[in-house]
Amino acid sequence: MLKIIIMLVLSYLLGSLVPGYWIGKYIYHTDIRTEGSGNIGTTNAFRILGPVPGVIVLTLDLLKGTLAGLLPYFFHSNINPMLIGLGAILGHTFSIWIGFKGGKAVATSAGVLLAYNPPFFFMVAGVFVLMMALFSMVSVASLVGFSFATVMSIFYYHDPILSVVAVVLTIFVFYRHRNNFKRIFTGTESLIPFGLYYYYKHKKDA
Repeated sequence: MLKIIIMLVLSYLLGSLVPGYWIGKYIYHTDIRTEGSGNIGTTNAFRILGPVPGVIVLTLDLLKGTLAGLLPYFFHSNINPMLIGLGAILGHTFSIWIGFKGGKAVATSAGVLLAYNPPFFFMVAGVFVLMMALFSMVSVASLVGFSFATVMSIFYYHDPILSVVAVVLTIFVFYRHRNNFKRIFTGTESLIPFGLYYYYKHKKDA
């Protein structure tokens, strides 16, 4: 039991790391919490800081989830990595470093899945990239990606723990994206600078 508590604490501390906020503040002298969407994650880092720091933030947010998911292996524990990885997801969402606030934990959740089931991770990542290529919106890609992960975990993998975690995270991600829905349906959601919808809209407005 003590080992599990230690892993959960370490997982939370890993998830609490806020590379988007730190890179913005200490390298670019910009608080991304007050710019753009105000989110500390990859999308807002891309939007406010640029593509290079955006990729760095994505990589680090993904990596901290993966490291959290690998803690059971490091501690030689049989506990399901998804359960320990929940600590990192909570840490990213309620970070101790920024007043228990945080991001939407999309990349961190993906990192936990990478540690638990790499083939499934690449399937979900493929759906995510496809949705971005079609709709040019990270929010849409995130919502569809998590929905796909939930359906696959329940009806294909038949993994009870993965299924429960996927359902909980999908509900959580939908809730965290509640402000995005209105912008999506009114056509005011922020677009990434590639994809079919982006080129269609710019061609239409030209």
